Amino acid sequence: MAVTDTYPGGMVGDKHDALDVLDVRSPLDGRLLDRIPVPGPVDCIRAVATARQAQRAWARTAPVRRGELLHAAADMLRERAEGLATCHHWETGRPVDDAMAGVRAGADTLRQYAELGPVHRGRSLLGGWSATDLAVPEPRGVVLALTPWNDPAAIACGLLGAALVTGNTVVHKPSERAPATGRMLTELIAEHLPAGVLTCVLGNGATGGQLAENPAVDVIAHVGATTTGRAVAAVAARTGAKVILENGGNDALIVDDDVDPHWAAEQAALGAFAGSGQVCTSVERIFVHRRIAADFLTALTAAAVRWTDRLGPLVDDDLRARVHAHVEQARDAGATVSTGGTIPDGPGCYYPATVLRDCRPGMLIMTEETFGPVAPVCVVAGFDEALCAAADDDHGLAATVLTSSMSHAQRAWRELPVGTVKINAVFGGAPGGAAQPRRASGDGYGYGPELLDELTVRKVVHIAPPSPEDDLR
Repeated sequence: MAVTDTYPGGMVGDKHDALDVLDVRSPLDGRLLDRIPVPGPVDCIRAVATARQAQRAWARTAPVRRGELLHAAADMLRERAEGLATCHHWETGRPVDDAMAGVRAGADTLRQYAELGPVHRGRSLLGGWSATDLAVPEPRGVVLALTPWNDPAAIACGLLGAALVTGNTVVHKPSERAPATGRMLTELIAEHLPAGVLTCVLGNGATGGQLAENPAVDVIAHVGATTTGRAVAAVAARTGAKVILENGGNDALIVDDDVDPHWAAEQAALGAFAGSGQVCTSVERIFVHRRIAADFLTALTAAAVRWTDRLGPLVDDDLRARVHAHVEQARDAGATVSTGGTIPDGPGCYYPATVLRDCRPGMLIMTEETFGPVAPVCVVAGFDEALCAAADDDHGLAATVLTSSMSHAQRAWRELPVGTVKINAVFGGAPGGAAQPRRASGDGYGYGPELLDELTVRKVVHIAPPSPEDDLR
């Protein structure tokens, strides 16, 4: 797909009356893309009130009809995929082919929930002979979806699709780093829905906070940084809203001594550098057995050099500064930079694929999510040490183990306290899997069929005959 010089979402130069304006700059070259007025409290209240007003009628819409409308939205998403992907590319720097894949994945996710929603069911319960007892799923009400910038179409389509098909109305607040992509996506879907069922509110972190604090919001679904997720949970504790959180991760990769170090290095490079390391389940920590460590590090360093030429930029200067600070702190604490580790000259927020050796578990690069193309490597004496170090972390999103040992694989998935364990592949998995993140990485099912359960609430119904005599017939 060819990249155009035209940013499809911008309104640069428009005059706005807002007290605050959000400047959107491209990480590709630093150019100003958009100036977005930041809504105030009244605008946020109005958006939630609109969703609340539309919810009753939408909940009464037949589930099969809701599914039909999502199918139509998915068709439109595929037709307009090029514009969305181009917008995503300009706002976040993601390579346009990757952005296009994310849009198509989003359309497929809408179709998934369009099919799953109408067959989402309750249960009949065993009661008296003449009575009827049911457990029925009902929509929770108004859902606030706070979605991230790194895969704005695919992730948003999961939350929006599951919420809408189960009869909830949605206020969508996309990341301020990809506002036009979020707005365009929301409008494409909303075009097929009744008025007020899906609305978009652009703005900054304060905007998300004002929306979350509204007591008329029944569910807050957030995908993003751990700090924001914890703030969301604190707000929900006051308002009573249900929270669904997928926060940051600090995913470990364990490399056992019985695998090909060159193959393992390619897996490590893919996990650490794909998407410029800006993937929720990127490899953030690597523990390699000392028997193959030298060959592994040589191969990983060579792979990093190859990856650097095809990396897109980081999303902004703030993230690049954070990534570089992690690298510098590790270097100061005794780590060695095998390749990368410098901020390149020129425009854009680029950062090279970086390999750090001689890392230790206590270093900042090992204890916090870096979210950049950095592969910190810690050499361990054996599998037990690697497993113990990988488990010793505040996060609990995912982990990967490369091993030929069935017993080690079994121990790994049993003992690692994370939502997803991958054996011999840093990415991948069957469709329909729905993991629950642990600890600082969040809570609740954020995708898969189980997300329908998260976005509905069960009501038990007991229907008895009008008189005791009827019960004896």
